[in-house]
Amino acid sequence: MIDLRSDTVTKPSDKMRAAMANAEVGDDVYGEDPTMNRLQERAAEIFEKEAALFVPSGTMGNQIAVKLHTQPGQDVIIEERGHILNYEVGSSAIFAGVTIRPVKSVDGSGILTWDEIATVLNTDGVYDHNQTGLLCLENTHNLAGGRVMSADHCADLCEKAHAAGLPVHMDGARIFNATVVTNSSVAELTRHCDSIQFCLSKGLGAPVGSILVGSKDFIREALIWRKRFGGGMRQAGILAAAGLIALEESPKRLHEDHELAHHLAIGIAGIPGIAINVETVETNIVIFDIAATGKTTKGICASLKENGVLASEFGTRMRMVTHCDVSLKDIETTIEAMGSILDSRSA
Repeated sequence: MIDLRSDTVTKPSDKMRAAMANAEVGDDVYGEDPTMNRLQERAAEIFEKEAALFVPSGTMGNQIAVKLHTQPGQDVIIEERGHILNYEVGSSAIFAGVTIRPVKSVDGSGILTWDEIATVLNTDGVYDHNQTGLLCLENTHNLAGGRVMSADHCADLCEKAHAAGLPVHMDGARIFNATVVTNSSVAELTRHCDSIQFCLSKGLGAPVGSILVGSKDFIREALIWRKRFGGGMRQAGILAAAGLIALEESPKRLHEDHELAHHLAIGIAGIPGIAINVETVETNIVIFDIAATGKTTKGICASLKENGVLASEFGTRMRMVTHCDVSLKDIETTIEAMGSILDSRSA
């Protein structure tokens, strides 16, 4: 199957498998796994932060950050399509006791402006208002189609948030994809954020894991909350070995995924009934609307599966994500299958 549902479906490379098989390990709960320690130290170095912590998932990394930055009863400001709000099963309410305050990015990019944030900001201390406790950003923005926030824009939002007394957490699940578009390092893209979560198991191709980075004090507390969330691991160096390869080597090839995504976007844009702005396909995520085809996303996805292609559905929109296990031939096959399924003569 050509699996375009997500870049989480990648299989570990032969090099990753060999590294996992030969990993030097210890008990990570005691802080004694040398491979895990190297991964965390290297992540902190790359992001130019004081410390880092491996977590089993991006959701756990994000939720630890929300918990540490807020107090129960506060609001967390997030763009309305943000992952923390829509795909983390209400964890912020359960674990941190906070309310998510969604904000619409008027231009549809998923990249909030300070004026948009300011409309819902409550830091006045009035006791019958939910007080804002945290600003969460997302780069790249998944449901906006992998859109990218620049280093300057992030710095501006962080400066204004800090002036208002707010910490800033970056959900940087695909932050390395953003470096390709902006020609900036991950450190430059996140320099002013108080914490960052990024995934090893998405575009970077590792089988498991994400990293949370921040100050030494923040990570010291995060370690405690990882344990409380059930995320303490033993000989985790087996996972860290693959993560090290993902961290060091995978960013070098992400431009290939972007090129394939752009090729896919151009190909399906020519199919009648599909609505997509090719110019907004900046990274490895392609989202398009099929409402004008007269078909349903469920029906199209079922037909694609019969043709050996897997895709995701979101109402009248569909998502396809390129990654290291997808080739140009796979993209050509997908475009051909979409054209065949939506051919009016086959209706």
